[in-house]
Amino acid sequence: MAQKIQTSIPTTKVSRAMRITRTGLSIGKNYVKHYAKKLTTADKKTSLQEDNASDIYDTLSELKGSALKIAQMMSMDQNILPEPYANKFQQAQYSAPPLSYPLVIRTFKKYLKKSPFELFETFSRESMHAASIGQVHLATVKGKKLAVKIQYPGVAESIESDINMVRPLAIRFLGLNKEMVNDYSIEVKDMLLQETDYLQELKQGQTIAELCKDFKGLQFPKYYPEFSAKHILTMEWLEGKHLKQFIDENPSQEIRNQIGQILWDFFDYQMHVLKQVHADPHPGNFLFHDDEKVGVIDFGCVKKISPQLYEDYFALIDISVISDKQKIMPLLFKLNYLHKDDNSELRKILYDAFITVTSILSEPFQNSTFDFGNEEYFRKIYESSQKLSEIKELRNSKKHRGYRESLYLNRTYFGLYSLLGELKANIRTAKQM
Repeated sequence: MAQKIQTSIPTTKVSRAMRITRTGLSIGKNYVKHYAKKLTTADKKTSLQEDNASDIYDTLSELKGSALKIAQMMSMDQNILPEPYANKFQQAQYSAPPLSYPLVIRTFKKYLKKSPFELFETFSRESMHAASIGQVHLATVKGKKLAVKIQYPGVAESIESDINMVRPLAIRFLGLNKEMVNDYSIEVKDMLLQETDYLQELKQGQTIAELCKDFKGLQFPKYYPEFSAKHILTMEWLEGKHLKQFIDENPSQEIRNQIGQILWDFFDYQMHVLKQVHADPHPGNFLFHDDEKVGVIDFGCVKKISPQLYEDYFALIDISVISDKQKIMPLLFKLNYLHKDDNSELRKILYDAFITVTSILSEPFQNSTFDFGNEEYFRKIYESSQKLSEIKELRNSKKHRGYRESLYLNRTYFGLYSLLGELKANIRTAKQM
């Protein structure tokens, strides 16, 4: 079935708010419909969540921009969301309804003062890839294939209002902690503002590519500033397969391991040497090759790691710290996992839960090699995170628990683990001296 083309995007606060309001009404109808059905309680809950997820995703897809980006981010952390929501929101990682061609032309004339056919020899009328903040078209210049990313109208201007609109959905329908969502929103807003500036993405892509140019097996696109603007970004078209297609072709374990090693070393180098990291490691941002190469695209979301954040964050995965209560307790207070006015019972509950989850997540760092193909390991992550999410003292807390600045580092590692898990890669995780 042909993909639906979107001819317009609601860009004003009023029109976007009205779309969210209609979604709330649809969700209300879903409750009435599902609780009238003669289903078991578990089946009712799953069926209701599936319909609600579909309604919310359809709305966020229509609004695009930061609203859809937030859905994409939440889908990467499947422990934040019930499974039906996570599964539906994963669509935002790969595709969304593309913009119609007249809107594409309008964007070019606004920012580059010319139509794409005045700039390129050829330009695809239909997008090759449409995601949360922009869509990609294929163009050619002097026989070279180029990827031209065009930002959806109104994305940058609507970030703050979108976050304010999505926040109640996250709290009410997804069951997330209010204080967590409010604090989370501040960091998300700052990073989304960065992502909507394509000229900054161009500089970030060029910088990291230059700093990582000696990494064997990594490919970065060349950027074309003369065909780029704040909301249009032109780069070399990289060939390769997305993760699902690559895995479906059943590569050998040797190739899986080699690809996984490239990814691990790349992120390890960014974290520990560059102190800035590609913080959007969802599968759509990588292209895989059978000859053991990985193409890396989309440097819009780069998290810079301050010395203090680096010191505190990596202390949490040091086994000598985790296993020593005298060392870990001051750090938990410093990072707001615990608060001074927590009573002793609450401190014990949260401390035990934190140590359990952190010990599991830090396992790859405690071994010289690690097998991400071990399904038991991911089952442990899921079960421990589920238990954490079910702690009523945590869900009902009036305080945010955690360190806002670590949000994107957590997201980076979760995305990396997910990629390596899909590859079933067995890799070397010990630092190379």
